[in-house]
Amino acid sequence: MIPSSMELLRSHLSKVRIPEPTNRISKQECCISFDTPRSEGGLYVDLSSFLAFGKEYVGWNYEKTGNPVFLHIQQRRKPVTEDRPVKKPTLLAIGVEGGFDDREPEYEETLDIVILPEHVTIPFPSVELPEKVRIAVDAILISEGAERKEQLASWTAEKKKVSAYAMNLQQINNGIVVPPSGWKCSKCDKTDNLWLNLTDGMILCGRRNWDGSGGNNHAIEHYKETNYPLAAKLGTITADLEGADVFSYPEDDSVEDPLLAQHLAFFGIDFSSLQKTEMTTAERELDQNTNFDWNRIQESGQEVELLFGPGYTGLVNLGNSCYMASVMQVVFSTHSFISRYYEKQSLKMTFEMAPADPTLDLNTQLTKLAYGLLSGKYSLPAQEKQEGIPPRMFKTVIAANHPEFSSMRQQDALEFFQHLLDQVERANAAKPELDPTRSFKFIIEERLQCPSGKVAYNKRTDNIISLIIPLHEATNKEQLEAFHKMKAERNLEGKEIASDEIIRPRVPLEACLASFSAPEEVHGFYSTALNAKTTAIKAVFWSSLMLLLHCIGACVGLITNFPIITFSGAPEKNCQGAVIHLISVILQGDVKTAGLTTFPDYLVLHMRKFVMEEGWVPKKLDVYIDVPDIIDITHIRSKGLQPGEELLPDTDSSGEKMEPTHLAANEDIVSILSGMGFNCLHCQKAAINTSNSGVEEAMNWLLSHMNDPDIDDPISNDSQIVELMSIDEASVETLISFGFQEEVARKALKASGGNIEKATDWIFNHPEVSSAVHMNATSSSMQAGDPGVPDGSGRYKLMALVSHIGTSTQCGHYVAHVYKDGRWVIFNDSKVGASVDPPKDMGYLYFFERIDS
Repeated sequence: MIPSSMELLRSHLSKVRIPEPTNRISKQECCISFDTPRSEGGLYVDLSSFLAFGKEYVGWNYEKTGNPVFLHIQQRRKPVTEDRPVKKPTLLAIGVEGGFDDREPEYEETLDIVILPEHVTIPFPSVELPEKVRIAVDAILISEGAERKEQLASWTAEKKKVSAYAMNLQQINNGIVVPPSGWKCSKCDKTDNLWLNLTDGMILCGRRNWDGSGGNNHAIEHYKETNYPLAAKLGTITADLEGADVFSYPEDDSVEDPLLAQHLAFFGIDFSSLQKTEMTTAERELDQNTNFDWNRIQESGQEVELLFGPGYTGLVNLGNSCYMASVMQVVFSTHSFISRYYEKQSLKMTFEMAPADPTLDLNTQLTKLAYGLLSGKYSLPAQEKQEGIPPRMFKTVIAANHPEFSSMRQQDALEFFQHLLDQVERANAAKPELDPTRSFKFIIEERLQCPSGKVAYNKRTDNIISLIIPLHEATNKEQLEAFHKMKAERNLEGKEIASDEIIRPRVPLEACLASFSAPEEVHGFYSTALNAKTTAIKAVFWSSLMLLLHCIGACVGLITNFPIITFSGAPEKNCQGAVIHLISVILQGDVKTAGLTTFPDYLVLHMRKFVMEEGWVPKKLDVYIDVPDIIDITHIRSKGLQPGEELLPDTDSSGEKMEPTHLAANEDIVSILSGMGFNCLHCQKAAINTSNSGVEEAMNWLLSHMNDPDIDDPISNDSQIVELMSIDEASVETLISFGFQEEVARKALKASGGNIEKATDWIFNHPEVSSAVHMNATSSSMQAGDPGVPDGSGRYKLMALVSHIGTSTQCGHYVAHVYKDGRWVIFNDSKVGASVDPPKDMGYLYFFERIDS
């Protein structure tokens, strides 16, 4: 006798669970695909594990777990008449009033109970259903869902905070009455970008930008002299005081002043009669973000052909997730990631090997993402728009326990790329031969020479080359001078400059590489030859003295046929400034050699466009980088210890084993940072942990370690002198597997409290300790033929770039361009199209693929 559907359901009640408040419930997306209730066949929620599966995959779950009872959710779109026009956005935001419209169509939902393997279907709700099933389904339906759609809140700034200085602001009665118009800086002739100090009534100009525009820094200089904290921007003050720009210098941010009306009245200002004549800081950023950069990088105004099919699937913006989307589109255009997570990894095998909750497994979610992007299943021609796939589960896993990437704030694409490689490497630690991140790895060999003439070689692995942009090497200096002259004249006339009239510096990539390879000093280096601290010269990416002489000859016209950097087969001269500096080094007797011992399959170049401008304000360089399609870096291969060179001993002249030294903080760096309001102890730690390499480096370290639990611990010699001790051997082995010497690994772990990540940073930030450990340059533990690091030709072709739109890493938008199938393709979140004019000169990250000989 065939049992009825209800009898069959009752026989499986032991497999049905009522979810607890702590259970993760998936009901909006399949855990191993991007199927949703709106997909063909809908979504099946396992009433035991509460995982969701698409129609193609629900059988896999039954085979693996034996769980037979599912809640089947289907959503079908309701017909809607679209008769209202799309409004032009006035805010750089998504899903908010005045922002980009995020209207979604309405759907009607149907629910059923399905029993596998027979696929017996029972409508829900039904009074005949067992109470346990009804309670379980109701709990699932009212739950928020583990993959709940994140609230869209893109580039709009957070609400201003009330200034701590507003309520008790001191105001000086010095007789100043501010007129309603005709303002001018008290210290120069500037008539725009003027700020009223709310303490003494001084009207002064704002900060100077990196390109000479803006003010002359008189307002901030006045704050440094007087410590008067608040200033309001004239021209933004109207009857609507909420729109006025108030800046707090000690808090270094735009703030709210609840008593602004009172503070303005003190200087005779009737705000109700004032008209708006200046942009606020937020409006200026919006204007900068919506003009030339947006149009050029996103190829606005171009007839872009939409692309569909395998490899042409977009990624839905989850709210400030474009940094992740652009990086993942590039990563899954590389052979290593495609092979690991798509070609050689079936989706079914991945699910069978996954843990009980595959939504929290990185390898599973990477495979899911790979199939979503590369299969073409979710990239079919649509009548209205390209939908793309939402990488919610992947973002949850990759950002787990990371305070920034797990937030809704915009992030730096470079930091995410390196975080991704680190997490993927760990996920493949059991089978390193499968690790796709190896294709980005290379070994840098740094050569340090102390005044004794003896040298030390230090090797480390890396996955990016970060390049400073030398603006003084711009090739369009005459046009820039003419532009600045025109801009000054327009300012005097009170006229604005059109976006298509702006001239930006144009710097060749070879100049950036030359700047990177220039020698640098290492302060506080302990020389075992001199038994004292001294200054060593560190050089990176110069392979031999003969090459250096060829460089000099090429720049002074003695040698014209030797390529320094070969671009598309044409020899180019290196920048003269770098060579002149090298000549001075040679005359001092410091001849240096260093370079890469391996060349990666994929070379990633990071353009350091975010710098500190006058007043230590983060600023993005508005500059073009002339990047060719083909580069040849063969000449920078390191040759290691050269004939006639003598290595620094690992013991001092007394024969005693060299003890690691205490690196003292550079007083100049500490003084500058302290003057900016940072805690002196924190500044000292920042200088020490960046090896006194500079103010910018120390500030970056300080900003990223402000919340460290030990940031306020006092500095002692014992905390900086690293001694060998008994520590976790597994951590030592992990660092050794990264290519570090055992002694260096132990010292780093001791100094970092056993934390592997901090230990790795410590090694990179303390070259003097690494160099003190004797490293045989001819028998290093990381040779070019190491199986963990690829090697090959030094010729590369440009295969992708990630561009940034906006004025800082904390706002704006990222877009990826990838060369595939013989053409450039733009990946702009969910939009994918054939690129008409790829912005090769506006990249933030450049990805080069090695050309096989």
